[in-house]
Amino acid sequence: MKKPIETERLILREILPSDADGMFELESNPNVHVFVGKKPVTAMEQSIAYIENIQQQYKDFGTGRWAVILKETNEFLGWSGIKFINYKINNHQNFYELGYRFIERYWGKGYSTEAAKAFVQYAFKEMKVEALYAYADEGNEISRKVLEKLGFRYINSFEYENEMEVWYELKNPGL
Repeated sequence: MKKPIETERLILREILPSDADGMFELESNPNVHVFVGKKPVTAMEQSIAYIENIQQQYKDFGTGRWAVILKETNEFLGWSGIKFINYKINNHQNFYELGYRFIERYWGKGYSTEAAKAFVQYAFKEMKVEALYAYADEGNEISRKVLEKLGFRYINSFEYENEMEVWYELKNPGL
């Protein structure tokens, strides 16, 4: 297991089987899925399978989504992190993508920005990636603001899984 990352309010660590309840709360909420495919999970088994899939990504690619834990209470807030995408999206393949998703009651508190900022630093300083990419539903203004606050640059709009998405890029300033 990789060493957790600490920010002012958060602990970022690999997702564990014990995160299944939090993952189910997150992924079963239709409001969370408005901008991400509109397919909330309906059974705990789906959340367990999702965690197993993420853990397989750690083994295959050395990276993946991590749990976001509130330091103060040890609560699971959601996930964030760097995923290696080995399939084609927006004419890109084999790239690192920044993502985040949080349980609804933790929205609007700056957690996604705080976690994402730490992962950008991790990707550039520790992983030495040349560039990070991110995409969001075209209508997801909040997610787009987070990316822009982090310095991501809008590149284009594209269709993915029957939805209009926006594509962002952030180049490693140290390379």
